Amino acid sequence: MIEMPDPESSFISAGQTVKNAEQSQIFGKPCFKVKGKAFSCFFEDCMVFKLGGQDHAEAMKLKGSKLFDPSGTGKAMREWVQVTAQHVEQWGSFAKKAARHVSG
Repeated sequence: MIEMPDPESSFISAGQTVKNAEQSQIFGKPCFKVKGKAFSCFFEDCMVFKLGGQDHAEAMKLKGSKLFDPSGTGKAMREWVQVTAQHVEQWGSFAKKAARHVSG
């Protein structure tokens, strides 16, 4: 049986693929920021990305992805996409896209 990597360790590895990314906190959750702006966070064993345009659409197409609703009250944050750990191999790529989005 193949063992899945720990989601939180995978979050850290993915965030560290972004040049000049800093670990921080947002919504009381671990996050990564670039130039003081959050581009990703870790929530419920998922990595959450702030994305726009085609990158947002691509993330939303992944099985299990949904808009990020940290409060659980149906008030999703429309730019933030929660991507499940089953897509962990794509987290680094989305981290870079999210960092570009918040830097642009």
